[in-house]
Amino acid sequence: MIINIKPHEREIFRTIGDTAAKLGYPAYVIGGFVRDRLLARSSKDIDIVCIGDGIKLAEQLSYKLRPIPRIAIYKRFGTAMLKFKDLEIEFVGARKESYHFDSRKPAVEEGSLEDDQNRRDFTINALAISLNEEDFGHIVDPFNGLIHLEQKLLKTPLEPGKTFSDDPLRMLRAIRFSAQLGFSIDPETYAAIGRNRNRIKIISAERISSELQKILASPQPSAGFIKLFETGLLSIIFPELYALHGVEIKNGVGHKDNFYHTLEVVDNVSKDTDNIWLRWAALLHDIAKPPTKKFDEQIGWTFHGHEVLGAVMVPRIFKMLRLPLDHKMKYVQKLVRLHLRPIGLTKEEITDSAVRRLLFEAGEDIDDLMLLCKADITSKNTDKKTRYRENYAKLKSKIEELEERDKLRNWQPPITGEIIMKTFNIGPSKEVGVIKTAIREAILDGIIGNNFEEAEALMYAEASKLGMKKKEG
Repeated sequence: MIINIKPHEREIFRTIGDTAAKLGYPAYVIGGFVRDRLLARSSKDIDIVCIGDGIKLAEQLSYKLRPIPRIAIYKRFGTAMLKFKDLEIEFVGARKESYHFDSRKPAVEEGSLEDDQNRRDFTINALAISLNEEDFGHIVDPFNGLIHLEQKLLKTPLEPGKTFSDDPLRMLRAIRFSAQLGFSIDPETYAAIGRNRNRIKIISAERISSELQKILASPQPSAGFIKLFETGLLSIIFPELYALHGVEIKNGVGHKDNFYHTLEVVDNVSKDTDNIWLRWAALLHDIAKPPTKKFDEQIGWTFHGHEVLGAVMVPRIFKMLRLPLDHKMKYVQKLVRLHLRPIGLTKEEITDSAVRRLLFEAGEDIDDLMLLCKADITSKNTDKKTRYRENYAKLKSKIEELEERDKLRNWQPPITGEIIMKTFNIGPSKEVGVIKTAIREAILDGIIGNNFEEAEALMYAEASKLGMKKKEG
């Protein structure tokens, strides 16, 4: 394998090597940067390990760089970080670690390069490049990481049960790297994840969420979520998603497995967009199917209201996973609530009024909603799938036509509550809401145009019905 080092990277590596030599510290590039460059992936994060004081090495190096970079020092962890051009470089002294069973925070002591490589999570992350004069650029590979890169294989350097028990987050990292890189996991390593799955309970929700985000952002997220399911991790870290799995049969009638359907929808969405929050909406769109599942003797299995309950569940799931409880959560909540609406419109004649209402409710997120809707067409019945797609295309065309004509995206009625209160000299009241609703519904139904004049005329007509008179003067 050839590692492609850019000129300014070679320059900084030479400078680090010279600085380390003056201090008497053998130094190496290690970990993700080496792995990614061997895989022809870009990387701006560089980890330097030295046999000595990593903080002192960073400080001495900074005096040689121009402009002199600021250093962030973390004495508690024995690390230092500085930025040089487009690179973030972290320095640490080589160490060996030992773990207490109920904690992933190790007891640390100084060690050799071999000790440092032993503590790495996977063989492909234990690869190191020498920055020392006698063997500059030589790859140090004690665990056959180069071979595993070629084999696209994830394997732990030491016995996997110890690796995962010491730091259970590594189980999620194995699955995340597998999803990101398209690698398989060594069978013994994979089996150890299942055996040690309960150790994941000592990991914080924030760290779990970070790994889930990266799995969801991978080229084919289903690959990661299936491994989470197979190893038993999913039932611990995301029980609501795990609950989608399985098919119940009653009177000879079954329903589709909503877990695998959901993953298919996520993969479909991922082909069209990198928007992580749209991918979350795809992952959660059917999340309320288990609690809404009922069997009807006439029509079989139903999931009535799962979109409404699903929207209600979104904030709780975001809170559990330490995801942001802001506009991103509300965006996901909206798409979950509306995900049935587009296909529902295609089951009957598509009226202008229904499309206007969809545009009004979806607002600026209408395009993302339609992407989710298209991704949700997963029927194995070829005729049904073709019919759904034709109806989808028809609806999309109708939306574009009405959007162009009526300008309803992010639309607000031309008569506001403030105008109504000022016109009739009243404060906030039920009457204001009645008039606003009448105007909005009339415009959405196409009874009046989307303009101030017609809306104002209707305001007076509705006010008259309520016995309200215009303020004099």
